[in-house]
Amino acid sequence: MSRLIHSMSQNAQLNFLLTNRIPRRLATQFMGWLSGIENPHLTRVMLRIWQAFADDLDLTEAQQQKFNSLQACFTRSLRPGARPVDSRANIVISPCDAIIGEHGDIDGTTVFQAKGFPYDLQDLIPDRALRERYRDGKYITLRLKSSMYHRFHAPLDCRINEVTYIAGDTWNVNPIALQRIEKLYCKNERAVMALDTGDPQHSVCLVAVAAILVASIRLHWLETVLDMHYRGPRKISCDAAFTKGEELGYFQHGSTIILFATADYQFCEGVQRGERILMGSALLSASPTTTAAGHQRQPSQHLYEVKT
Repeated sequence: MSRLIHSMSQNAQLNFLLTNRIPRRLATQFMGWLSGIENPHLTRVMLRIWQAFADDLDLTEAQQQKFNSLQACFTRSLRPGARPVDSRANIVISPCDAIIGEHGDIDGTTVFQAKGFPYDLQDLIPDRALRERYRDGKYITLRLKSSMYHRFHAPLDCRINEVTYIAGDTWNVNPIALQRIEKLYCKNERAVMALDTGDPQHSVCLVAVAAILVASIRLHWLETVLDMHYRGPRKISCDAAFTKGEELGYFQHGSTIILFATADYQFCEGVQRGERILMGSALLSASPTTTAAGHQRQPSQHLYEVKT
Protein backbone atom coordinates (compact mmCIF):
# COMPACT_ATOMS: atom_id res chain seq x y z
CA MET A 1 0.00 0.00 0.00
CA SER A 2 2.78 2.41 0.93
CA ARG A 3 4.51 1.68 -2.39
CA LEU A 4 1.30 2.49 -4.25
CA ILE A 5 0.90 5.79 -2.38
CA HIS A 6 4.55 6.68 -3.03
CA SER A 7 4.18 5.80 -6.72
CA MET A 8 1.12 8.05 -6.97
CA SER A 9 2.93 10.92 -5.29
CA GLN A 10 5.78 10.67 -7.83
CA ASN A 11 3.40 10.94 -10.80
CA ALA A 12 3.77 14.59 -11.81
CA GLN A 13 0.40 14.93 -13.53
CA LEU A 14 -1.49 13.24 -10.69
CA ASN A 15 0.45 15.21 -8.08
CA PHE A 16 -0.48 18.47 -9.82
CA LEU A 17 -4.16 17.55 -9.99
CA LEU A 18 -4.32 16.36 -6.38
CA THR A 19 -2.63 19.43 -4.92
CA ASN A 20 -3.82 22.22 -7.20
CA ARG A 21 -7.18 21.32 -8.74
CA ILE A 22 -8.92 20.92 -5.42
CA PRO A 23 -10.41 23.65 -3.20
CA ARG A 24 -6.99 24.78 -1.98
CA ARG A 25 -8.04 27.10 0.82
CA LEU A 26 -10.53 24.57 2.15
CA ALA A 27 -7.89 21.81 2.03
CA THR A 28 -5.44 24.10 3.82
CA GLN A 29 -7.94 24.92 6.56
CA PHE A 30 -8.76 21.24 7.00
CA MET A 31 -5.10 20.26 7.19
CA GLY A 32 -4.48 22.99 9.75
CA TRP A 33 -7.28 21.61 11.91
CA LEU A 34 -6.28 17.96 11.47
CA SER A 35 -2.57 18.49 12.11
CA GLY A 36 -3.36 20.40 15.30
CA ILE A 37 -5.27 17.54 16.94
CA GLU A 38 -3.28 16.36 19.95
CA ASN A 39 -3.66 12.60 19.96
CA PRO A 40 -0.54 10.39 19.99
CA HIS A 41 -2.32 7.42 18.38
CA LEU A 42 -3.77 9.52 15.54
CA THR A 43 -0.41 11.23 15.11
CA ARG A 44 1.38 7.89 14.64
CA VAL A 45 -1.12 6.87 11.95
CA MET A 46 -0.77 10.19 10.12
CA LEU A 47 3.02 9.99 10.34
CA ARG A 48 2.96 6.58 8.64
CA ILE A 49 0.81 7.99 5.85
CA TRP A 50 3.10 11.01 5.54
CA GLN A 51 6.19 8.79 5.36
CA ALA A 52 4.54 6.87 2.51
CA PHE A 53 4.34 10.11 0.52
CA ALA A 54 7.71 11.47 1.69
CA ASP A 55 10.23 8.64 1.85
CA ASP A 56 12.99 11.10 2.82
CA LEU A 57 11.40 12.11 6.14
CA ASP A 58 14.19 11.88 8.73
CA LEU A 59 13.43 12.55 12.38
CA THR A 60 16.78 11.41 13.79
CA GLU A 61 17.97 15.03 14.17
CA ALA A 62 14.79 16.14 15.94
CA GLN A 63 15.12 17.30 19.52
CA GLN A 64 12.29 14.94 20.46
CA GLN A 65 11.21 11.72 18.81
CA LYS A 66 7.60 11.54 19.97
CA PHE A 67 4.93 14.04 18.96
CA ASN A 68 1.45 14.74 20.30
CA SER A 69 0.28 16.15 16.97
CA LEU A 70 1.30 16.17 13.34
CA GLN A 71 1.84 19.92 13.58
CA ALA A 72 4.39 19.36 16.35
CA CYS A 73 6.29 17.12 13.94
CA PHE A 74 6.03 19.62 11.07
CA THR A 75 7.44 22.40 13.26
CA ARG A 76 9.96 20.26 15.15
CA SER A 77 13.11 21.76 16.63
CA LEU A 78 16.47 20.11 16.02
CA ARG A 79 18.89 18.90 18.64
CA PRO A 80 21.62 21.39 19.66
CA GLY A 81 24.51 21.51 17.19
CA ALA A 82 22.59 19.89 14.35
CA ARG A 83 23.08 22.92 12.10
CA PRO A 84 26.42 24.70 12.62
CA VAL A 85 26.39 28.20 11.17
CA ASP A 86 29.13 29.67 8.96
CA SER A 87 30.25 32.59 11.13
CA ARG A 88 32.38 34.47 8.59
CA ALA A 89 31.22 38.09 8.49
CA ASN A 90 31.06 38.28 4.68
CA ILE A 91 28.91 35.15 4.34
CA VAL A 92 25.13 35.06 4.01
CA ILE A 93 23.93 31.64 5.14
CA SER A 94 20.98 29.61 3.96
CA PRO A 95 18.08 30.54 6.28
CA CYS A 96 16.60 27.05 6.03
CA ASP A 97 16.98 23.47 4.91
CA ALA A 98 15.93 23.46 1.27
CA ILE A 99 16.25 22.32 -2.30
CA ILE A 100 17.90 25.09 -4.31
CA GLY A 101 15.64 26.31 -7.10
CA GLU A 102 16.05 29.01 -9.71
CA HIS A 103 18.72 31.55 -8.87
CA GLY A 104 21.11 33.95 -10.54
CA ASP A 105 21.36 37.56 -11.64
CA ILE A 106 18.27 39.75 -11.55
CA ASP A 107 17.69 41.21 -15.04
CA GLY A 108 16.52 44.67 -14.10
CA THR A 109 13.66 43.52 -11.89
CA THR A 110 12.92 40.26 -13.72
CA VAL A 111 13.62 36.83 -12.21
CA PHE A 112 12.47 33.27 -12.90
CA GLN A 113 10.40 30.76 -10.93
CA ALA A 114 11.24 28.07 -13.53
CA LYS A 115 12.82 28.00 -16.98
CA GLY A 116 10.60 30.01 -19.29
CA PHE A 117 8.46 31.33 -16.43
CA PRO A 118 9.61 34.84 -15.49
CA TYR A 119 8.04 37.23 -13.02
CA ASP A 120 8.73 40.82 -12.06
CA LEU A 121 9.63 42.01 -8.58
CA GLN A 122 6.83 44.58 -8.75
CA ASP A 123 4.35 41.67 -8.67
CA LEU A 124 6.03 40.10 -5.63
CA ILE A 125 7.21 43.05 -3.52
CA PRO A 126 4.72 45.94 -3.18
CA ASP A 127 7.25 48.51 -1.92
CA ARG A 128 8.82 50.19 -4.95
CA ALA A 129 11.83 51.59 -3.08
CA LEU A 130 12.56 48.16 -1.60
CA ARG A 131 12.42 46.25 -4.87
CA GLU A 132 14.50 48.90 -6.66
CA ARG A 133 17.23 48.22 -4.11
CA TYR A 134 17.72 44.80 -5.73
CA ARG A 135 17.62 45.91 -9.36
CA ASP A 136 20.31 43.94 -11.25
CA GLY A 137 21.19 42.15 -8.02
CA LYS A 138 21.04 38.47 -7.10
CA TYR A 139 18.19 36.12 -6.19
CA ILE A 140 17.84 32.54 -5.01
CA THR A 141 14.79 30.34 -4.47
CA LEU A 142 14.82 27.84 -1.59
CA ARG A 143 12.07 25.20 -1.51
CA LEU A 144 11.30 23.53 1.81
CA LYS A 145 9.86 20.09 1.15
CA SER A 146 7.19 18.88 3.55
CA SER A 147 9.63 16.34 5.01
CA MET A 148 12.26 18.97 5.84
CA TYR A 149 12.99 21.02 8.94
CA HIS A 150 10.39 23.82 8.70
CA ARG A 151 12.01 26.57 10.77
CA PHE A 152 13.90 29.43 9.17
CA HIS A 153 16.66 31.62 10.57
CA ALA A 154 18.38 34.97 10.05
CA PRO A 155 20.79 34.62 7.10
CA LEU A 156 23.01 37.40 8.50
CA ASP A 157 23.18 39.86 11.38
CA CYS A 158 20.27 42.20 10.77
CA ARG A 159 17.40 44.27 12.06
CA ILE A 160 13.80 43.98 10.85
CA ASN A 161 11.74 47.17 11.08
CA GLU A 162 8.70 46.14 9.09
CA VAL A 163 6.89 43.07 7.81
CA THR A 164 4.62 43.36 4.76
CA TYR A 165 1.97 40.64 4.57
CA ILE A 166 0.23 40.00 1.25
CA ALA A 167 -2.88 37.81 1.31
CA GLY A 168 -3.29 35.44 -1.61
CA ASP A 169 -3.81 31.93 -2.90
CA THR A 170 -2.27 28.68 -1.72
CA TRP A 171 -0.93 27.04 -4.86
CA ASN A 172 1.51 24.18 -4.40
CA VAL A 173 5.09 25.38 -4.91
CA ASN A 174 6.51 22.11 -6.25
CA PRO A 175 8.38 22.01 -9.61
CA ILE A 176 5.43 20.80 -11.70
CA ALA A 177 3.26 23.70 -10.49
CA LEU A 178 6.05 26.23 -11.15
CA GLN A 179 6.15 25.01 -14.76
CA ARG A 180 2.40 25.47 -15.23
CA ILE A 181 1.19 28.41 -13.13
CA GLU A 182 2.56 31.77 -14.25
CA LYS A 183 3.77 34.14 -11.53
CA LEU A 184 2.91 31.56 -8.90
CA TYR A 185 4.87 33.13 -6.04
CA CYS A 186 3.19 36.47 -6.78
CA LYS A 187 -0.23 34.86 -6.35
CA ASN A 188 0.41 33.06 -3.06
CA GLU A 189 0.24 34.43 0.48
CA ARG A 190 3.61 35.79 1.54
CA ALA A 191 5.51 37.92 4.02
CA VAL A 192 8.18 40.36 2.85
CA MET A 193 11.01 41.34 5.21
CA ALA A 194 13.87 43.73 4.49
CA LEU A 195 16.91 42.64 6.52
CA ASP A 196 18.67 45.86 7.48
CA THR A 197 22.42 45.35 7.90
CA GLY A 198 23.29 49.02 8.31
CA ASP A 199 25.11 48.88 4.97
CA PRO A 200 22.97 49.72 1.88
CA GLN A 201 25.48 48.00 -0.42
CA HIS A 202 25.10 44.72 1.45
CA SER A 203 21.34 44.46 1.67
CA VAL A 204 19.14 41.33 1.70
CA CYS A 205 15.37 40.86 1.46
CA LEU A 206 13.62 37.67 2.59
CA VAL A 207 10.23 36.68 1.16
CA ALA A 208 8.48 33.78 2.90
CA VAL A 209 5.90 32.25 0.55
CA ALA A 210 3.08 30.10 1.91
CA ALA A 211 1.54 27.23 -0.06
CA ILE A 212 -1.22 24.65 0.00
CA LEU A 213 -1.59 23.03 3.44
CA VAL A 214 0.50 25.88 4.88
CA ALA A 215 -0.96 29.41 4.66
CA SER A 216 0.48 30.10 8.09
CA ILE A 217 3.73 31.96 8.65
CA ARG A 218 4.83 32.28 12.28
CA LEU A 219 7.31 35.05 13.10
CA HIS A 220 8.55 34.91 16.69
CA TRP A 221 8.74 38.67 17.26
CA LEU A 222 5.12 39.24 16.17
CA GLU A 223 2.16 38.34 18.36
CA THR A 224 0.04 38.04 15.23
CA VAL A 225 -0.13 34.81 13.22
CA LEU A 226 0.06 35.58 9.50
CA ASP A 227 -2.49 33.29 7.88
CA MET A 228 -5.69 33.34 5.83
CA HIS A 229 -7.62 34.55 8.90
CA TYR A 230 -5.42 37.61 9.40
CA ARG A 231 -7.35 40.85 8.88
CA GLY A 232 -4.87 43.35 10.30
CA PRO A 233 -2.77 45.99 8.54
CA ARG A 234 -0.79 44.99 5.47
CA LYS A 235 2.34 46.58 6.88
CA ILE A 236 3.33 45.69 10.43
CA SER A 237 5.92 47.92 12.10
CA CYS A 238 8.40 46.29 14.45
CA ASP A 239 11.90 46.64 15.85
CA ALA A 240 13.63 43.28 16.07
CA ALA A 241 17.38 42.58 15.96
CA PHE A 242 18.83 39.18 15.07
CA THR A 243 22.23 37.58 14.92
CA LYS A 244 23.11 35.26 12.07
CA GLY A 245 21.58 31.85 12.67
CA GLU A 246 18.97 33.06 15.15
CA GLU A 247 15.52 31.60 14.55
CA LEU A 248 13.02 33.92 12.86
CA GLY A 249 9.97 31.67 12.62
CA TYR A 250 8.51 28.65 10.89
CA PHE A 251 6.04 27.33 8.34
CA GLN A 252 3.46 24.76 9.36
CA HIS A 253 4.27 22.68 6.27
CA GLY A 254 6.78 22.79 3.44
CA SER A 255 6.96 26.03 1.44
CA THR A 256 9.44 28.46 -0.15
CA ILE A 257 11.80 31.26 0.83
CA ILE A 258 13.18 33.65 -1.79
CA LEU A 259 16.21 35.78 -0.98
CA PHE A 260 17.13 38.93 -2.90
CA ALA A 261 20.55 40.52 -2.48
CA THR A 262 22.36 43.57 -3.81
CA ALA A 263 24.66 43.17 -6.80
CA ASP A 264 27.93 42.96 -4.87
CA TYR A 265 27.09 39.51 -3.54
CA GLN A 266 28.27 36.34 -5.27
CA PHE A 267 26.99 32.78 -4.93
CA CYS A 268 29.20 30.51 -2.88
CA GLU A 269 30.82 27.40 -4.28
CA GLY A 270 28.45 24.44 -4.52
CA VAL A 271 25.26 26.49 -4.82
CA GLN A 272 23.53 24.73 -7.71
CA ARG A 273 19.93 24.21 -8.76
CA GLY A 274 18.50 20.91 -7.51
CA GLU A 275 21.07 20.54 -4.73
CA ARG A 276 20.03 20.18 -1.11
CA ILE A 277 21.35 22.82 1.29
CA LEU A 278 21.18 22.94 5.07
CA MET A 279 20.42 25.91 7.27
CA GLY A 280 23.68 27.59 8.26
CA SER A 281 25.56 26.67 5.08
CA ALA A 282 27.30 29.36 3.02
CA LEU A 283 24.98 30.75 0.36
CA LEU A 284 26.25 34.18 -0.71
CA SER A 285 29.52 36.01 -0.14
CA ALA A 286 30.67 39.62 -0.28
CA SER A 287 33.87 41.46 0.50
CA PRO A 288 33.97 42.48 4.18
CA THR A 289 32.43 45.93 4.53
CA THR A 290 33.94 48.93 6.21
CA THR A 291 32.03 50.75 8.91
CA ALA A 292 31.63 54.50 9.13
CA ALA A 293 34.52 54.56 11.59
CA GLY A 294 36.71 52.88 9.00
CA HIS A 295 36.98 49.53 10.76
CA GLN A 296 36.21 46.26 9.07
CA ARG A 297 33.36 44.18 10.44
CA GLN A 298 34.81 41.25 12.32
CA PRO A 299 33.54 37.69 11.99
CA SER A 300 31.28 36.46 14.76
CA GLN A 301 33.12 34.52 17.43
CA HIS A 302 30.18 32.18 17.98
CA LEU A 303 29.10 29.07 16.16
CA TYR A 304 25.35 29.28 16.62
CA GLU A 305 23.22 26.26 17.23
CA VAL A 306 19.62 25.75 16.22
CA LYS A 307 17.57 27.68 18.76
CA THR A 308 14.31 26.44 20.18
